[in-house]
Amino acid sequence: MKKVRSLFLSDIHLGTRACQAERLLAFLREYESDYLYLVGDIIDLWAMKRTVYWPAAHNTIVQKLLRMARHRTKVFFIPGNHDESLRHYVGMSFGAVDIVTDHVHVTVDGKRLWVMHGDQYDQVTTCHRWISVLGDVSYTALVHLNRLLSLSRRKLGIGGHWSLADYAKRNVLKAVAYIGDFETVAAHAAAHKQMDGVVCGHIHTPAVKCVENVSYYNCGDWVDSCTALVEHTDGRMELVRSTPEHTLAAVIPLLPANVDSAREERLRA
Repeated sequence: MKKVRSLFLSDIHLGTRACQAERLLAFLREYESDYLYLVGDIIDLWAMKRTVYWPAAHNTIVQKLLRMARHRTKVFFIPGNHDESLRHYVGMSFGAVDIVTDHVHVTVDGKRLWVMHGDQYDQVTTCHRWISVLGDVSYTALVHLNRLLSLSRRKLGIGGHWSLADYAKRNVLKAVAYIGDFETVAAHAAAHKQMDGVVCGHIHTPAVKCVENVSYYNCGDWVDSCTALVEHTDGRMELVRSTPEHTLAAVIPLLPANVDSAREERLRA
């Protein structure tokens, strides 16, 4: 087990068939941390209103997170839009678990990072809930299709990570613009709060980049990308992916397409 300072997880979506529970469990078994941030949409209460799905692996994840809290890991839970009803418990503590709207995390080298889910900076989520729900259903269908494609790739002996959902987000112009706008607004909000950086989730697009002198970190999700943000004991921040084979791999930096005046480099596979 690797000792790290902090783990940041977002958009697990427990309670849905799209949740990659086994890959998350493989990740959690590899790390011991002082701090654990659950950055929203951990339990998908939206989906559970439509149909209840709760296999044993999802219960194991909850038990694992609670076990970490009992063994000196300080846990902060920040509800997102899919588990927004849990915001009624903001300000309450359950053992070593604090439920908060957001939190300021100070890294080992003294940088102040604003940790929040991010749905408040999404015009679709805040102003047009029915469009957001429709988009969620469409995205879930895309992820299920992607899982079938991934299974076919493995049977054909084609290795490596490839995501249909990620391909669409990176190549459909409106999706690219939406992601870029979200990142910029989140970075501006962090700068306004005089933070060195921001850690968020919500858009299911893992990233480590600089946006107008603000460090922008997005944890990704456990539906498609299966990534998490790790703060090492020396203060180094790293995106880590759990592979379909349940091994861990660093997310390597790739130069993105020349979109919106060549925004800063992004860490993703």
